[in-house]
Amino acid sequence: MAEQLRQPVTDAAAQAAYGAAGEAGVETVWERYQAQLPQCGFGELGICCRICLQGPCRIDPFGEGPQLGICGASADTIVARNLARMVAGGTAAHAGHAHHLAHVLKEWASGTAPDYPVRDEAKLRGLAERLGIETGAHEVRELARLVAEAALAEFCLADRPTSWATSFLTPERLNAFRTGGLMPAGIDAAVSEIMHRTTMGVDADPVNILLGAVKTSVADMTACHMATDLADVLFGTPRPVVTEANLGLLKTGAVNVALHGHSPLLSDLLVQVAGELQEEARAAGAPEGINLVGICCTGNEVLMRHGIGPVVHSTSQELALATGCLDALVVDYQCVFPSLSQVAACFGTPVVTTMDLAKIPGATHVEFTPHHAAERAREILRLAIKAYGRRVGRPVRIPARRERVVAGFSVEAIVAALARLNAADPLKPLIDNIVNGNIRGVALFAGCNNVKIPQDSFHLSLARALLQAGVLVLATGCAAGAFARHGLLDPAATPRVCSPGLAAVLQAIGEANELGGPLPPALHIGSCVDNSRAVDIAVAVANRLGVDLPRLPVVATAPEPMTEKAVAIGTWAVALGLPVHVGLAPPVLGSKVVTEVLTRRVKVLLGGHFVVATEPEAAAEALLAIIDERRKGLGL
Repeated sequence: MAEQLRQPVTDAAAQAAYGAAGEAGVETVWERYQAQLPQCGFGELGICCRICLQGPCRIDPFGEGPQLGICGASADTIVARNLARMVAGGTAAHAGHAHHLAHVLKEWASGTAPDYPVRDEAKLRGLAERLGIETGAHEVRELARLVAEAALAEFCLADRPTSWATSFLTPERLNAFRTGGLMPAGIDAAVSEIMHRTTMGVDADPVNILLGAVKTSVADMTACHMATDLADVLFGTPRPVVTEANLGLLKTGAVNVALHGHSPLLSDLLVQVAGELQEEARAAGAPEGINLVGICCTGNEVLMRHGIGPVVHSTSQELALATGCLDALVVDYQCVFPSLSQVAACFGTPVVTTMDLAKIPGATHVEFTPHHAAERAREILRLAIKAYGRRVGRPVRIPARRERVVAGFSVEAIVAALARLNAADPLKPLIDNIVNGNIRGVALFAGCNNVKIPQDSFHLSLARALLQAGVLVLATGCAAGAFARHGLLDPAATPRVCSPGLAAVLQAIGEANELGGPLPPALHIGSCVDNSRAVDIAVAVANRLGVDLPRLPVVATAPEPMTEKAVAIGTWAVALGLPVHVGLAPPVLGSKVVTEVLTRRVKVLLGGHFVVATEPEAAAEALLAIIDERRKGLGL
């Protein structure tokens, strides 16, 4: 543990910033973690319950103390309820994100959110057709209203399954969900149901509770897909962009503004408005104008669409402040540390909160509204320009490190790239190379960083092992951020880290698209909600082959999971039939029943299952064995 604290991050730039924070006497997430040790063993096993006021109750894992809670709940019931509530929390977060976008689209259609015009009309029309909305007679504003209303209707309890989910899944998956009672009839309704189910005195059957959690996770998948779809409609569907990543993107002579959180609604406007205020920043004494950088998934959103480079992700978010040269840290919601305002105060940096549901004591609050979005964006940037004036002359420590990044691989962008090899059948080159073994399988890297693991180390070690074995890597969220800051989104790394066969495929696609070289080793497909893009790719391949998802040589991994959202995403990936690796044991090991269901029995029901491997070598071995087993099942 002492060694981990001495070197908690693998990125050289973050190491330098961590040293600067220490010299300034700033407490970061790693010191707070150390102060919590040893952590509660009951909590780590999932066998503590606070659902009612009679507790908290704890089950003795050694069998010498209490084996039932006060109400009579067993360890199996308690663990299942706690896990289900984590899924509900993650689903609520993604649902809030999607609902926010749907509301803004409707506001634009009604004329009350003028700063949010539809930027991808083709995607809007395709989405409407997928949802069964007649498109021919409607102009774009009316069509936007119909799609927004269809989206908003998905949240309430209905007498039918959610249309969004039924519109993109394979027929076999839909049948499995329907026959298993796992298809939700409303996103918010599913969250409400699982919270009711896990209230004291309701469901005590651990298996039934877990099935309810799976149903809720399907609602989470629906919300993720909706958020991706609507963000593309409002802000444009990502296409490949070339930029850079890491703390070296910060500039001493610029007004540095970091965009952090998960929603693109304000950050996209800030990118647009920053162009208007460049001269204003220079007139205030900043010769390099306004410099926007990204953190976490808001950073991924502006990276994918505008080429704004990310500087840190997830666990290391405080280290951007430790450079001393941020002039504003603007946050929306999700994965934002409450500590940011305290750390920022040490360096004179304003932290700006923008959402009514996500305020931080000590921060400056500028309320975002879709009706006055551009006006609020200007107000925030002018706060940063003033802060720059106060910063001039203070010492700054910017690590001189940046990595080349190629990102922006939406489904549409991937299909367009493959179409350069076969315009009539774009998926055929991908499938042919899976068949001939150049691509051994596909792995989706998703999720967060966790302070229990030196940041990015598990992501990097596992990705390099899979790439060397010929596995095509897709990445989202902070996993994608890890690859950005460590050079795995740089095409120059492809021949060095990929197997010869995989490198040849990435080279051929790159050359066909006149990129002057290969695609990067890992394909950055977006933020956390954009895991839905990976679903669309897998579904397209499955439909093209005439098989269901559990037969594909496709796996998912969350090497450093941290949030409830990661639990929800992992659960629906299992429901889709994908094996899902996690690099930290979730809080379920206090129940043999729950552990058995998640790692074995669910495979019989849905085709997917969880794999726990806490070392990269063991994780790679397990995932490659699964991929090879599935290849064999397809006769490959």
